[in-house]
Amino acid sequence: MGTYALRRVIQMIPLLLVISLLIFGLTALQPGDPVDQLVFGNSNITPEDIARLKASYGLDQPWFTRYFFWLKQAITGNFGYSQDFGIPALEYVFQNRLPNTLLLTVPALIISTLIAVPLGIFSAVRQYSALDYILTFLAFVAVSAPVFWVGALALYFFAIYLPQLTGGLLSLPPGGLGGDVPPEAGWWAVALDKLKYLLLPLMILMLREIAVTLRFMRANMLETLTQDYVRTARAKGLADRRVLYKHALRNAVTPIVTLLGLSIPGLFGGAVITETVFSWPGMGKAILDALVSKDFNVVMVCLMMLAVLTVVFQLLTDLAYALVDPRIRYA
Repeated sequence: MGTYALRRVIQMIPLLLVISLLIFGLTALQPGDPVDQLVFGNSNITPEDIARLKASYGLDQPWFTRYFFWLKQAITGNFGYSQDFGIPALEYVFQNRLPNTLLLTVPALIISTLIAVPLGIFSAVRQYSALDYILTFLAFVAVSAPVFWVGALALYFFAIYLPQLTGGLLSLPPGGLGGDVPPEAGWWAVALDKLKYLLLPLMILMLREIAVTLRFMRANMLETLTQDYVRTARAKGLADRRVLYKHALRNAVTPIVTLLGLSIPGLFGGAVITETVFSWPGMGKAILDALVSKDFNVVMVCLMMLAVLTVVFQLLTDLAYALVDPRIRYA
């Protein structure tokens, strides 16, 4: 397994280089650049000043020339400065945005998995029961409903009945998570303050994850329960609970590993709409804000982090197969 993992890690290097080239090219080819955003509305700047600024930042060069200069700096850990905040883009994302995204996505993934997997098993075992129809219908609605629409409805409802839960974090000092309560009030008061802003976007983010995982688990479990080895185990007189959890569940959960492994990087990028609707200052909203303001260095840091997370969790997912399925061996 070690040789297989090493080979996959080596294969990641050219893959990430190609991804970085595509991201940089698509970002650079969009209309406008940081200098245009900087001088917008400033009537005192002459065309000569604009040309001099673009030359000083290298924006007068072709995008592929700028890419190789960016790559040379990025290899050394220098991803440039954020033009909006005046600090290194890597520091801004890791200290000011990533903690907020982790605070939102990690509980969403854990809680939704703990809820959806048992519900999926129950729905499969009680197929065609009234509760199975209800769970299947609700999961279908949750998967089909757009996140921005559900988020807008939730904001409208809670703005009337629980207005304390309708906003994101109100402030974002460097290295902190913001909020209304000063740190001197104690960690418990600070945690409760964060929770009231976290609760609503967390519920909306969990809604779709629960629905997808529930439907996936139900389908896998139904397929597994019809296999010959499950019928044989029942024919030998094994208890239904032992057949279900010892024989069927272990094989049905293997595809769930794939779903969870790919959901983790997807949650980081897929939370763009949720973070925007609820004004949650995480990585998703940082990507959108940086694209609008042409803060390309922040865009590159965020999107490359998502790319690294995707390929890393794909590898971890493949390695996890050997743990949940004894038939899989990496030699």
